[in-house]
Amino acid sequence: MAKRRIRPTSSSTSVSAGVELPAHFNPPYPTGPVDEYAEAVIKGDIVAGPHVRNACRRHRDDRKNGPARGVHWDPEAAGRVLRFFPAVLRLNGGQFESRPFNPHISQQFKIGSIFGWKRVESDGAILRRFRRAYIEEGKGNGKSPLAAGIGHYCLTSDGEAAAEIYAAAANKDQAFVLFRDAVAMYEQSPSLKSKLTPSGGNPVWNLSYLKKRSFFRPISREGAHSGPRPYIALCDEIHEHPDGKVIEMLERGFKFRRQPLLFMITNSGSDRNSICWDEHQHAVKVAAGTQTPDDDFTYVGEVVDDTTFSYVCALDKDDDPFTDPTCWQKANPLFGVTLKHDYLAGVVNQAKDIPSKRNGILRLHFCVWTEADTAWIPRPILEKVMVDFDPYVEHKGKKITAAGLDLSGAKDLTAAAFAIETGTKRVEREDGTEAELPTYDLWIEAWTPRDTMDERSKQDNVPYRLWNETFHPGTTQPYIHAPEGQRIRYDHVAALFARLNTEHGINVLAFDRYAFDKFEQELDEYGVDIKTVAHPQGGKKRAKPDEEKVQAAKDAGLEPPLGLWMPGSVASLETLILEERIRLRKSPVLLGALMGVSIETDPLMGNQWFSKKKSTVRIDPAVASAMAVGAAVDGFVEIKPAASPWEDPEFQIAVV
Repeated sequence: MAKRRIRPTSSSTSVSAGVELPAHFNPPYPTGPVDEYAEAVIKGDIVAGPHVRNACRRHRDDRKNGPARGVHWDPEAAGRVLRFFPAVLRLNGGQFESRPFNPHISQQFKIGSIFGWKRVESDGAILRRFRRAYIEEGKGNGKSPLAAGIGHYCLTSDGEAAAEIYAAAANKDQAFVLFRDAVAMYEQSPSLKSKLTPSGGNPVWNLSYLKKRSFFRPISREGAHSGPRPYIALCDEIHEHPDGKVIEMLERGFKFRRQPLLFMITNSGSDRNSICWDEHQHAVKVAAGTQTPDDDFTYVGEVVDDTTFSYVCALDKDDDPFTDPTCWQKANPLFGVTLKHDYLAGVVNQAKDIPSKRNGILRLHFCVWTEADTAWIPRPILEKVMVDFDPYVEHKGKKITAAGLDLSGAKDLTAAAFAIETGTKRVEREDGTEAELPTYDLWIEAWTPRDTMDERSKQDNVPYRLWNETFHPGTTQPYIHAPEGQRIRYDHVAALFARLNTEHGINVLAFDRYAFDKFEQELDEYGVDIKTVAHPQGGKKRAKPDEEKVQAAKDAGLEPPLGLWMPGSVASLETLILEERIRLRKSPVLLGALMGVSIETDPLMGNQWFSKKKSTVRIDPAVASAMAVGAAVDGFVEIKPAASPWEDPEFQIAVV
């Protein structure tokens, strides 16, 4: 695009970087829908979450302070694109079919901000300020039609010659989702039909604006054989991108454009090792105006990145969408327009009735970044059994019923879990009968290599150093151990087992075979003799049963035990938690692992187990906990109280 220089005129009233600006730049605040939305959100007249509130405060601050650093508000540029939407574009589908696209006030804020903010280049050219936009909202808030509309405006009405507009996604099918909205707009708009030429029939795969040698088409990583030169890149569903290669490819092509735009739209995700989480975190910091936001995301107002527009929907930290409908609008700006109360109420009821759907609903509809796509056990249920207690004081001298050990290499955590039987609890079964069942206390110890701790904290998005420097309440026991080195030395782990075996005694240690021979050598060095039992971590292999328990069952005339395996141990841990027959020592390390587990299911038998491969966080503490519980309950036989003979209708006392 040719450089544009602003020549001094008699109407110029302000100066920036030696360039005189038109009089309509930087009008008094507030004026127009963008300012009005920002003010309504700041005052609380429009309900919004913490990051959107910050985005609005940022806008108001920049209206006042931006010109001093070369960024200016151009209400005419914002108004031009906002008039284009209803004049040219038509919506499609359901109740909105063929209606003019009249942007919602929240959409006007996004569109107007992206096109209305300008910056002065060193050569005097006045260009768009924002080169990147990150928008994260709940499902059904019109993100794709908004992106398609921006694509059409930049294709036909933004003055760029040979503009390349791309609907981009991780794969071809996803890229066509957004592009289909663009094609539907073309098909229903007389103005666009008179200007654009489609290619393909079923489906249309390209829209050309021949007058300007410009085009609009879908693109994905596998379909990009030559380097594109995008003017506008519309990236859909960033949370589904396996990596940042698509975005990187498109941004490399921006070097040929003076005011390109990367427009990213997405739902919330669950993978904190993803490009989406990186972009989310950056956008949150941009809106808050600080590289180190606090838990409340208090607005600071420093300039983090003047080229990124941020609009991130989220709940406040104490909001509960399952009990408080007043927070729903924070994640859904179009609540009451495209999303009705009855629909979201039905979604909430579904989450209550089907726990496995809870995480997906939190992500898709309420902008909550969950630890996994599918919740194994919902957080409120886990928190019921998480208690602050010191097992080394409360259970001093008491024998440990079972331990589970998950050894690591250089990247995973090494985790050990210990379970102690504490008593019994009367539990009502589904058939209406009651049983007296054992209760347990469980705690974990975890290790991470100190030398790589900070680097892996960034990769894993967890505060290993903070956990190492923070103690369990009232103790000097850290949440996680961090011995020096780049790998966990097993002698540190063996030293703990040696101490606990001396002070308490350990009935049995359940182990996975990975590196266990090396650990046994360390135990031998300490002269520790603990009974061990194999416990595979996969979901299809069962260990050989313990010979002593087989013989004991045989002597008692009972069915022999089958041997430990992960589906059985996971089911046992789940049962103990749901029946509140276990206390878990409160720890962010354990809670994060339990919340982050991904469940794998055998499609034939329906057995379930923890999958490290599919989980997006380090779940080693959860795995060790399941192993310890599996070993603790192994061989337990529920003895139901004998029924009274008087309850037998055929019982009679023989008369002699």
